[in-house]
Amino acid sequence: MKILIVIDQYDGANNGTTISARRFVDNLRKKGHEVKIVSTGEKDKNKYIVKKLILPPVANKIVASQGMNFARANKNVLEEAIKWADIVHFYMPFWLSVQGLKIVNKLKKPATTAFHVQPENITYTIGLGDNKKVNDKIYYFFRDHFYNKFRHIHCPSNYIASELKEHGYTAKLHIISNGIESDFKYNKKDKPKKFKDKIIITMVGRLSGEKRQDVIINAASKSKYADKIQLIFAGTGPKLSSYEKLGCKLKNKPIFKFYQKDELKEILSFSDLYVHAADAEIEAISCIEAFAMGLVPIIANSKKSATTQFALDERSKFKAGDSNDLAKKIDYWLDNEEERKKMEKEYANSAENYRIEKSIEKIEEMFIEEINERNKL
Repeated sequence: MKILIVIDQYDGANNGTTISARRFVDNLRKKGHEVKIVSTGEKDKNKYIVKKLILPPVANKIVASQGMNFARANKNVLEEAIKWADIVHFYMPFWLSVQGLKIVNKLKKPATTAFHVQPENITYTIGLGDNKKVNDKIYYFFRDHFYNKFRHIHCPSNYIASELKEHGYTAKLHIISNGIESDFKYNKKDKPKKFKDKIIITMVGRLSGEKRQDVIINAASKSKYADKIQLIFAGTGPKLSSYEKLGCKLKNKPIFKFYQKDELKEILSFSDLYVHAADAEIEAISCIEAFAMGLVPIIANSKKSATTQFALDERSKFKAGDSNDLAKKIDYWLDNEEERKKMEKEYANSAENYRIEKSIEKIEEMFIEEINERNKL
């Protein structure tokens, strides 16, 4: 197949949607498909380049802090790219994709889309994350202006599929994990000298309101192991300065840094626990990667997060936003090392359900289904 991916940002690896897109493209090519991309960024033989959308300074700062940018919709570029493709797959419901969909319909090309932008990703940034009315309005806006114009939507989790059904999305929903790669596998290493006497607790994710790294910092201060805990937050984002300030109360100041893949794998290999505290999450591939490598996770049981599906029992769940409950769960797993080591292997085994190869097979099936349906019209 000639597959065209339309996404606002493809270069770099500083946000989950871009990372997912790059992973899918690489693995689709391994299966023998031709894949090209419409996006902003650097020129490449397999890319159709469009310019960044220039936003007002305040809006631009917020978007950039999330590791994202928006693209301008160049009709000529889009038309050239879409004419080339057997099928077009849209990643985000913004200007580039909306214009691209119009051209898809004009050219009568098969097209699918994915739901990667949770309304809470937007509303938490502006202090309205808990406002159901605002979140619902965003779901409905996305639905009416974009998603209900498709026959097929890729949903990375059961949770987000149920949200779309609840909000009146009419397309067939394909529940397909974003998938983890084969090199994320059980791998335990000794700690480096500088961490030899520390308990390493890690979380991977943007430093943004909905990810709730603050809950982990507060929980660490309440743990009976507080003096030994070293928190590592792998990511960057708008909450960095406030979290650095909050972390000053800990004996070992938290480490905040964006890590490349190999560096991240190294950190996960010697960490003791992984905590995922997000209030809102469509899937959280970072959590799967962590337990694939043999880390027991402790996950916030938020109703707006799909990540709780990965917990094998209640010991790996804590009350969302409750640092006291998280501290208790941290202490339980640190108190019970033998049980933790047993569960490390069980979690690593459970990660086999989320391998990228399985996801690619399902995406291929979705593409073929759409192509066949489009050709019958």
